Amino acid sequence: MSIVAQYFHRFPYLSCLTQSIMDEYIPFEQIPFGSDNFADNPEPRCPCVLLLDTSGSMYGQPIRELNEGVRTFKQELMQDPLALKRVEVALITFGPVTVESDFHTVPNFHPRDLDTTGNTPMGAAIVTAINLVNNRKKEYKSHGISYYKPWIILITDGAPTDDWDEAAMKVKEGEANKNFAFFAIGVEGANMSILNKISVRSALKLKGLMFREFFMWLSASMKMVSSKNPGTAVNLLPPSGWSEL
Repeated sequence: MSIVAQYFHRFPYLSCLTQSIMDEYIPFEQIPFGSDNFADNPEPRCPCVLLLDTSGSMYGQPIRELNEGVRTFKQELMQDPLALKRVEVALITFGPVTVESDFHTVPNFHPRDLDTTGNTPMGAAIVTAINLVNNRKKEYKSHGISYYKPWIILITDGAPTDDWDEAAMKVKEGEANKNFAFFAIGVEGANMSILNKISVRSALKLKGLMFREFFMWLSASMKMVSSKNPGTAVNLLPPSGWSEL
């Protein structure tokens, strides 16, 4: 009998205690990386809502390029170890308004290929996105998780087919209270005048169907923001290459 075995034979309670500790031990490589669970992943969260127009006018090449852009967004974020843990993505489509995915860290964000249908209930979609952000912030606070200012990214090629006054008011209130940052991106055919009435920031026009380039810019921005401490001022990258300035 080895010395260690003799020791545990003499003091059996130590053997039980050691086994208990080993049962609770999780090897480092098994610790969830980019887990949604706050206990497993207590890193600050950087929430981003993708608010995407999937109305009938996006049929064909536009929706195909948009799907490719969303895939690029995930692929780019997956390359950043810190963004993996901190960036959370939610996806809402409108036409009709559908929460495709609630907030998930990047490894757990699995967007499906979007298709097109219906009209453009933009007002209701914006309100839904704001409510989703507010509810997530409450969850962060209740679990003691710090967070960055949430981003809401609206992409549309049309004009609202519903009332958008409430949405515009909520965007302005949210921006004034620094509750979130709202960005409006117009694809060819979008009513830029209405977008500028909804958004505090100037709405930007996408150059052609350069969704992939836009989402590369967005992923780079998310990486930059999430690398800082929450509340730190960050100079955003210029929207060059994908925007008609």
